[in-house]
Amino acid sequence: MKVVVLGGTRFIGRATVEELVAAGDDVMVVHRGLLEPDDMPRVEHLHSERADLLSHRGALDAFAPDALVDCRALTTRDAEIALEAMPGVRRKVVISSVDVYRAFGALLADGESDPVPLDETSPVRLERYPYRGKMAGMDDYDKLDVEDAYLPGGATVLRLPMVYGEHDYQRREEFLLRRVRAGRKRIPFGGGTWLTCRVYVRDIARAVRLVLANPVEGEVMNVCEDRSYSMALWSRMILEAAGSDAELVRVADGALPEDLKDTGTQPQHIAASAHKARTLLGWTTSDPFESLRKTVRWHLDNPPAQSDPDFTADEQALDSV
Repeated sequence: MKVVVLGGTRFIGRATVEELVAAGDDVMVVHRGLLEPDDMPRVEHLHSERADLLSHRGALDAFAPDALVDCRALTTRDAEIALEAMPGVRRKVVISSVDVYRAFGALLADGESDPVPLDETSPVRLERYPYRGKMAGMDDYDKLDVEDAYLPGGATVLRLPMVYGEHDYQRREEFLLRRVRAGRKRIPFGGGTWLTCRVYVRDIARAVRLVLANPVEGEVMNVCEDRSYSMALWSRMILEAAGSDAELVRVADGALPEDLKDTGTQPQHIAASAHKARTLLGWTTSDPFESLRKTVRWHLDNPPAQSDPDFTADEQALDSV
């Protein structure tokens, strides 16, 4: 199959490209050209800003894609541009998020609205643009808008939870790993009871491949692990994978450093069910212990260019015990 992947050089897109190439597909990666990893599979590259994609219709038509995988549609216009640039592509997969659910809106408002696990019939947010005025460049972000643009054309929507794995530019384990690198032996920690679903990046890539091989047009599916580990258990798993014997020291929520706030009390859990994806696709997940071990090892071997060396807030929190 000939597949165009929009946004295929960073994290989820990169893993997807590797999965599709390994399966024998012919891939064109469309990206801005800011990242050119030298350890990716040899595939065709088209450099373009999303806003300029229509000016590359000639190159896209010449590639003659059978399928489109959109990893970076964040707004209505992002989705519309992709669809206008490749109007003849029937098989389409778009990456969405579990942040479309009403429960996520409640979490942002420090409230509670829904039982878990969340499935595809769970209520979605009535209010749109959850980060408007709160996060730079995200005023028009809403995956509900993206889904609304893609679904009428028969696209398959994959709703993702917190994604972890190699090359994660959000570095979701860094809240602990920066302390491990600094040799911290006591880490202030909240109750750690929050449940949030997760998924390994290469398992997402496999889900994309299965969708393309077994079209399920117009379907929305959660793609997440079977079990949701509490924040405390997940954190201990990270420390174990890092070979750290650091102690998680219980402190009051109000004393927690900013990057450890999620270890405190969260009224709304975000655990989800991927039963539909398993049933329709025959999709399975990797062993989370092994996946996390690979993830942590990669992040320890590839530390961020800059890391906050100030642990004053940690010391203040620990002194409050």
